[in-house]
Amino acid sequence: MSIASVDTVRLVEADAPAPVLLTVEEAAYCLRIGRTTCFALIRTGELESLMVGGLRRVPADAPAAYLARRRAEQRAA
Repeated sequence: MSIASVDTVRLVEADAPAPVLLTVEEAAYCLRIGRTTCFALIRTGELESLMVGGLRRVPADAPAAYLARRRAEQRAA
């Protein structure tokens, strides 16, 4: 089970489909970071996001991808 599926399972009802997009707050919760830090990661391009209408959304797989990149960077260092 991926980290994204583990963390997002708490964000929806048990019988509801898994979310495709997360709010910034939900993505921050998945990463166990603050909202401001999450927005900073988005601003620098480290965490993928997109605008849907006037709303900022994070693809559900983006927190896991960010974590994988960070782990690879730390292993390489």
